[in-house]
Amino acid sequence: MTYTKYSASGNDFVIFHTFIKKDYSELAKSLCSRTQGIGADGLIVLLPHDGLDFQWLFYNSDGSEASMCGNGTRACAHYAFSNNLASDSMSFLTSAGTISCEVKKDVVETQLTKAVIIKEEFEEEGKTWYLIDTGVPHLVCLVNDLNEYDHDLCAKMRYKYNANVNFACIDSKKINVRTYERGVEGETLACGTGMAACFLRAYKLGLVDEKTFVYPKSKEELTLRLENNEVYFKGSVQQVFTTTI
Repeated sequence: MTYTKYSASGNDFVIFHTFIKKDYSELAKSLCSRTQGIGADGLIVLLPHDGLDFQWLFYNSDGSEASMCGNGTRACAHYAFSNNLASDSMSFLTSAGTISCEVKKDVVETQLTKAVIIKEEFEEEGKTWYLIDTGVPHLVCLVNDLNEYDHDLCAKMRYKYNANVNFACIDSKKINVRTYERGVEGETLACGTGMAACFLRAYKLGLVDEKTFVYPKSKEELTLRLENNEVYFKGSVQQVFTTTI
């Protein structure tokens, strides 16, 4: 099998396409292992789809399935375009719904699925939280200093609410984010749906404009914007290498 590794703002994925739809969870654990495999945050499998350019299966590094992954959509869109599976404007199916992407050289913009507020502002563990689904559920905590990020607290909140956990700091209407991702069970360098969740929370509070820059732990600059109540997520991706195993 031939696999391609992509990095999208430090979020890395192993991607391949096939006609065979089956459970790839064990393969995901094997390929995503950073000591015995290629090493990645997730595995993306592209499959044919009637009516859309393709559909995907998405697996976290622990083999669990995820409905959506913002950075993953950008990486797989670039992969699909590069492998002549779709044009530079495409739509594909995820478990969270249909996703649309535009590819311009190494920059990809994704139109994310409609966000759904699960729980309005609430207090817990001495902090203020907000729970929103931007394709997958995310807890958002706005802080004055990202050093307030606490791994143990994130793990506790992740299991209690079955959600990813984000700490976000607003500086000059720009957003800095650190994210604990379920399925990886630790902090990742970037999380697209997590950044979108933080953006929507900050926008609702009037802390950012309809278009803003956001910086994950990888420090890469990404753009989030609202247009007609739709969230668009834009940034560059990198094809790291292709290998045959």
